[in-house]
Amino acid sequence: MRIRYDPEVDALSVLFRDATVTTRDLEDGILSEFDADDHLVGLEILDAASRFGDPSTLQEVILEGIGLAAPLGTKGIGHG
Repeated sequence: MRIRYDPEVDALSVLFRDATVTTRDLEDGILSEFDADDHLVGLEILDAASRFGDPSTLQEVILEGIGLAAPLGTKGIGHG
């Protein structure tokens, strides 16, 4: 997963995985990206700092429950 903020255009992108995408508007300035199998692979928020009300919101990212754990139904790293 990749999270990127571009202050020049005030856009926040969350990319779950690389793929050729089709983009759909969720609402004005909020876009979703889907792969050929219609799986969600990314989100983009335009005018992000103004939507969040405070640009400092974009200065800290806290990840919870994310790490090297194996996806459900698979064996973990080195347990194969």
